[in-house]
Amino acid sequence: MARIIRFHQHGGPEVLRIEEVDLPPPGPGEVQIRVKALGLNRAEALLRAGSYIETPVLPSGLGLEAAGVIEAIGEGVMGLAHGDAVSVIPPQSMVRWPAYGELVTFPAGLIVKHPASLDWQTAAAVWMPYLTAYGALIDIARLRREEVVVITAASSSVGLAAIQIANSVGAITIAVTRTSVKRQALLDAGAAHVVVLEEEELADRLNQIAGPQGVRVVLDAIGGPIFEPLTAAMSRGGILIEYGGLSSQPTPFPLPAVLGKALTLRGYLVHEITGNPEKLEAAKAFILEGLADGALRPIIDRIFPFDRIVEAHRYLESNGQFGKIVVTV
Repeated sequence: MARIIRFHQHGGPEVLRIEEVDLPPPGPGEVQIRVKALGLNRAEALLRAGSYIETPVLPSGLGLEAAGVIEAIGEGVMGLAHGDAVSVIPPQSMVRWPAYGELVTFPAGLIVKHPASLDWQTAAAVWMPYLTAYGALIDIARLRREEVVVITAASSSVGLAAIQIANSVGAITIAVTRTSVKRQALLDAGAAHVVVLEEEELADRLNQIAGPQGVRVVLDAIGGPIFEPLTAAMSRGGILIEYGGLSSQPTPFPLPAVLGKALTLRGYLVHEITGNPEKLEAAKAFILEGLADGALRPIIDRIFPFDRIVEAHRYLESNGQFGKIVVTV
């Protein structure tokens, strides 16, 4: 028997339940992991609330990131062994492959033997943020040295990963945040500049920082009215990559800027990387190298025990965190 976390109805954090189940052994091509730590993501709160892109059959498990020790290996799995310390690449479906549990099963292709320098909590905080940021900035935008990149929702785990990845290639990072509370923390985390939405006019401030070259790359998780000032500050031929939708307000289409500057507005999900073996291998190599040389290092905000998953989800939805929320098992 193993404890897992499920929900039997959509709702707030209180619908999460810890239940004991008898899990089958891993099937062909699968690996079963004794989990040590979980990384929390906003997608899990959306699934729980019934507003995610995936519709679960209830009761449903959830979770996208985990780190732990291999407990059992299914037929045909090569290169992995019982006792290996591993972490999990986010699956295409967390309903099919949920991570919230003491014991979880995943396809072997989503299992990574992580660097020995990482503790369990850090290893559980790697793959979703860094794969998301890598796919947007490196694979799609081809971000280059000395280019200006704007990163909204910059204090999120993806935002902080994006700052580190942009810095690793020599780009100039502008972190956008709602209030001044996290300004210094963002500068300490490596942002070259910070723009505070409640205190500064976004387009003017971006133009002031970027100068004549303008902003070629924008990584946005918000949408809504922010689209207009963001595109107003972009350079000709620039690209805005949208990977979220945190704003509850309508997102206008900035037609004059898009036409006048030949801009690209592009939707993006991390599945573009995780679902493409060639791109995933390139991403893993980039991230593992960055972890090894210290250029990349997950920032963990708070750690909760498994039994306090409801409290961890409440904190996730408070938007008060700086970096990743982790749950130890």
